[in-house]
Amino acid sequence: MGENDDIKAAPSNEKRNPWLWVPSVYVAEGIPYMIVMAVSVVMYKNLGLSNTDIALYTSWLYLPWVIKPLWSPFVDLFRTKRYWIVLTQLVIGAAFACVALTLPAADFVRYTLAILWIMAFSSATHDIAADGFYMLGLDTPRQAAFVGVRTVFYRVATIASKGGLVVLAGILQKNGYPVACAWSITFMVLAAVFLSLCLYHFFILPCPATDRPASLAEGRSLLAEYFRIITLFFRRKDIVVIICFFLFYRFAEAQLVKMVAPFLLDAREKGGLGLSTADVGWIYGTVGVAALMLGGLLGGYVIYRNGLKFWLWPMVIIMHLPDLIFVYLSHAQPQSIWFIGWAVAVEQFGYGFGFTAYTMYMIMVSQGEYKTVFYAIATGIMALGMMLPSMMSGWIQEKLGYINFYYWILLTTIPGFIVTALVKINPDYGKKKNG
Repeated sequence: MGENDDIKAAPSNEKRNPWLWVPSVYVAEGIPYMIVMAVSVVMYKNLGLSNTDIALYTSWLYLPWVIKPLWSPFVDLFRTKRYWIVLTQLVIGAAFACVALTLPAADFVRYTLAILWIMAFSSATHDIAADGFYMLGLDTPRQAAFVGVRTVFYRVATIASKGGLVVLAGILQKNGYPVACAWSITFMVLAAVFLSLCLYHFFILPCPATDRPASLAEGRSLLAEYFRIITLFFRRKDIVVIICFFLFYRFAEAQLVKMVAPFLLDAREKGGLGLSTADVGWIYGTVGVAALMLGGLLGGYVIYRNGLKFWLWPMVIIMHLPDLIFVYLSHAQPQSIWFIGWAVAVEQFGYGFGFTAYTMYMIMVSQGEYKTVFYAIATGIMALGMMLPSMMSGWIQEKLGYINFYYWILLTTIPGFIVTALVKINPDYGKKKNG
């Protein structure tokens, strides 16, 4: 089999309409990340783990996304991006089925965390290939135009997982299923959905002429080429500012997002809002994510109209200001489901709008001969910026209580404003071309 024959069931049509593959690829990219980031938090909370343990264990699952730059050159050098997308989706679907089978076991924490780590490793590899495939298949103006689309369908994955799956688990529990059994059924449904996505992409993904293994530089060994590609990214004169932006733009949100579900689920006497699992699925996983999608779609559109530089400051302000809502919720502890849903939606809209700037900045600094590797490095640093703050968030919350924890969140928005002031962006970057 030749190097360009990797899992090539679809016609070799690099002009295939992006609407046929961009949405579904980013649904497949979003589901595993949301399982690690949010669904596992609710599941382990239902199964009786403490906030400290939940934050620590589930944050360790970010590690494959942090270290994925270490193997990203191999995704560039071996086989095609299309091959890696289909293969990793198959592995992820199988991993979800294994989680479903091990949840009823007595030592479920150890087994499920091990399987979820394998899933996360496969998902991180999938992200490398998918993001590279996106940049190979679209020119810069269309990348800007579709950045909102990919964000929206990434959020569709969030609704399907953080919303739909959590609601399903909650409904099963209300109908008498034991907690472990309810989550086992939920993960089996997830496995079936993900394996269906794998089959769809096997036939639908196009085969662009540019999607081919990168060639080794003349006279270089594989190992030498590996280190050369990795170090190219870090030779930029502004690399310190770039890394600081990736690490601290979302410093506050990284801590906030890990404790939202426990806050909504915890009893009122513990400072929470005392909602059921199904309520959390509807409010945080559906209404909140819909607002997140609208924010992301609007963010992509306004960058396409006026450029990233024009909107950077409005976006960082709009992303961080709504964190005040959780200060109010922790004080007032409102009982109205509708009011809580509205409050969460406002905060999530701001986050979705502000995160678009982060995504476009990552794309901007990833331009070059090795787009796939550079973007993988960027997202790896981004994952580190999520992993470290979220690991300590459960411990901080249990020490401070929910009210003081949300004041702490407001304080930790300051680094995001500082790094925004430091970055340099071409005024025309991301803006549609006239004519």
